[in-house]
Amino acid sequence: MTPDDLYALLPAVHRRLDAENGHRLYALLSVIAEQARTVQEDMEQLYDNWFIETCEDWVVPYIGDLVGHRLLPGTAAALADGAGSPNGATAVTVPRRDVADTIAHRRRKGTLALLEDLAAGVAGWPARAVEYRRLLAVTQPVRRYGADPHDARRRLLRGGLVDVRHVDVLDRVGGPFDELARTVEVPRTGSARRPGRYGIPGVGLHVWRLRTHSVTQAPALCVDRARARYTFSVLGNDTPLFTAPVPEPSPCHVADEMNVPAPLRRRALAERLYDYYGPSKSVCVWTGGQVVAPNRIVSADLSGWHYRPRSGQVALDPVLGRIAFPPGEAPAGGHDIRVTYHHAVPGDLGGGEYPRAGAAAVTTAPNRYKVGPDREYGRISDAIDQWRSDKRWHPEKAEAVVEITGNDLYQDLTEIRLDLGDRLTIRAVDGVRPVIRLPLPSGDRPRALQITGTDADAGTDAASGTGEAAGTDSDIHDVHDIHVAAGRKQPPHLVLDGLVITGGSVQVRGSVGRLTIRHCTFVPGWELGPRSEPRHPDAAGLEIFDSPVRVDVEHSVIGTVGIARADEAPEPNVVALSDSVLDATSRDAAALTGSHGEPAHAVLTAHRTTVIGVVRARAVDLLEDCLLHGEAQITRRAQGSVRFCWLPTGSRTPPRFHCEPEHSGDAERVALRFAGTRYGTSDYVRLADGCAEEITRGAHDGAEPGALHDLFQLLREDNLRVRLAEFTPAGCDAGLFFAT
Repeated sequence: MTPDDLYALLPAVHRRLDAENGHRLYALLSVIAEQARTVQEDMEQLYDNWFIETCEDWVVPYIGDLVGHRLLPGTAAALADGAGSPNGATAVTVPRRDVADTIAHRRRKGTLALLEDLAAGVAGWPARAVEYRRLLAVTQPVRRYGADPHDARRRLLRGGLVDVRHVDVLDRVGGPFDELARTVEVPRTGSARRPGRYGIPGVGLHVWRLRTHSVTQAPALCVDRARARYTFSVLGNDTPLFTAPVPEPSPCHVADEMNVPAPLRRRALAERLYDYYGPSKSVCVWTGGQVVAPNRIVSADLSGWHYRPRSGQVALDPVLGRIAFPPGEAPAGGHDIRVTYHHAVPGDLGGGEYPRAGAAAVTTAPNRYKVGPDREYGRISDAIDQWRSDKRWHPEKAEAVVEITGNDLYQDLTEIRLDLGDRLTIRAVDGVRPVIRLPLPSGDRPRALQITGTDADAGTDAASGTGEAAGTDSDIHDVHDIHVAAGRKQPPHLVLDGLVITGGSVQVRGSVGRLTIRHCTFVPGWELGPRSEPRHPDAAGLEIFDSPVRVDVEHSVIGTVGIARADEAPEPNVVALSDSVLDATSRDAAALTGSHGEPAHAVLTAHRTTVIGVVRARAVDLLEDCLLHGEAQITRRAQGSVRFCWLPTGSRTPPRFHCEPEHSGDAERVALRFAGTRYGTSDYVRLADGCAEEITRGAHDGAEPGALHDLFQLLREDNLRVRLAEFTPAGCDAGLFFAT
């Protein structure tokens, strides 16, 4: 409904009189039309709220109540907290898909396929259901041998000795796909203390909590050119490869290794090569732009690089993520080898091919410079140089986006110079993970990416040389305490989005107003070794030298942040972290610090952040839902607050609220333990399963604090356990097991 629609309903005489009096009535109808549109949209939404597919999130629990959907204990508090957040606890506590399938699930109660669907619909986890009764070693009844030959053969295979010739069966012992017969275990499968899998009523649901991220046609890293040795990971660490799950053929199908994101085994790759290998499958290798034929691929153990492939073969090790060519048969230079693979991560952090929130909004930017294969620019530095040249003659191009469209390795970017009024975004397009490797130092050039802000005006007239501004940048109005002289543009703003930077640090100098780091990885320790160990553990990831820059870090992984700025500076720097990891590679190393170990002249704000290392800062504004795996030493403890965090004993912070450990005597019981703290491993910053509940449920909404807060892992687990108890038939004993 528009003002013209309402205006057309008026008699012509009133429209004529309104035109003679300055269209005052039309202006009134414009206000009425705006409110009418709001009412009309609300009426349309009321109709959409009748259906589970189109209703709003807050309506889902009410529709679930109509069909008898059981809510978790304590759900009301979670819903009240997450009702306004699209990624909050609402969608996890009351999944829309689970409500929609409630009636259908009741009709399928008692089937293994239903348990797998419950895991996918309730928790969003791939799963495999196992009926342990079929794996028990039993005495074979002789009278049944002649009834059904196929059944007799199946029964003869149960309870026998292990056939050592079936190596693949032995490789799956102890996992979700174990086929060997076992004796009966007395403990119940669902026991909370000591679960026993193998029993007559036992049913196990094995779930995969880790996510798989793909890397598509990315360059492999040559670790030994003479012996033609490569790693799948361009960072140089050994990366276990995982299966890219394929959909199950029917709703009644029980998942196998191809349907779940399980680690790719050497024997499985050897025996089912054509299922795993290919351009659109779990793993693939290109040389010279051509796919290596499957008949050349050999699955091998490349630990220690002892295996030597024969002429014409290419050896792959999916457990270590390594590639070996016969000596002298690798492509010249080693730069034409590209790989596709999948690796496991605990969540969507740092640079990656996963969908990034807000990535589609940038594609409408008016001034874009595309970098990549078959694009106008082959290097990032060329696109930036062209942008600097264009904005001299066209001041409106001071706001621009440099888009990287390929999974390539870029080694040309060493400096980014920004002028007043500039707003530059360097981003990877959605579904791409470019890697920027900083070159080795030479001469006066350090091993770093230099971001320099100058006092020059981006709108300077190139012909006359005057410094008159041609416009203003309206998108940096929230830069912290930066006062701009009248008639001049605001300080520059640089956005890095979806990038992986390795081989050095990022240094900021000069009058840079704001630096936004979004979905990026500044590799902690600059480079990784074979076991993901940092090669330069004491090196900083982000360094600020005499710059008032405000740093915003979102969904990223960065190394140590060092701020070299005098205490007499007018205002401290602002460092704001959210849903990120600040990793100094060790809990005793400095994660945020100033010069020579002094406290950083900065104000720190952190939400849902994991910090590995010591924090030394002048002040904090708010620390909420954070895990600090290292002491926090804050100079000004009269301002700011710390809420729902875990901090080591001995930390000096502003007043705390609901932080752990609350008492020094609880330090041992409420100790913070991670499954892994090395970047590049699949368990990076994931809490260990044995952590105390005060930590795993220590956030303000009952979830785990830290960078993986928004996964709501424990809420998913609670919901799934309730559904298992609801849909498991009487007499069965269902247990939940974590495959990863």
